[in-house]
Amino acid sequence: MNENNSNNHQIATFLTFQKNNAENAMNFYVELFDNSEIINVKRWEKNAPVDEGKIMHATFKLNGNLFMCSDSPPIHDWDFTPAVSNYIECKNESELEKLFSKLSHDGTIMMPLNNYGFSKKFGFVQDKFGVSWQLNLQ
Repeated sequence: MNENNSNNHQIATFLTFQKNNAENAMNFYVELFDNSEIINVKRWEKNAPVDEGKIMHATFKLNGNLFMCSDSPPIHDWDFTPAVSNYIECKNESELEKLFSKLSHDGTIMMPLNNYGFSKKFGFVQDKFGVSWQLNLQ
């Protein structure tokens, strides 16, 4: 592998929302995490395959990490899966508990906050939008 390769590609997590709630999810995440912002939003126009104003493509940052999202016009046979999740190393117990509480609200707790032997405290949730999050305190 050539280490002098100048083709450094930006890698972003892309979230496809089949329930056409990308904007609600994006706003929820940007408000929840520090150092976060919406960078760009392109919306569907009239006569689109989804309601006018829904997100065709949006780019945002969560704690400095790049994410993208869209409202999906076709309904696919697939959706989000816990097998792919966002992993957060929390600074302290207060941050861990706050994030766990907000992300699990109206979602699903897959592993409640506990010491599972590999860290001080860990929790695994799927939020109300179907996106999975692992929260860890070393």
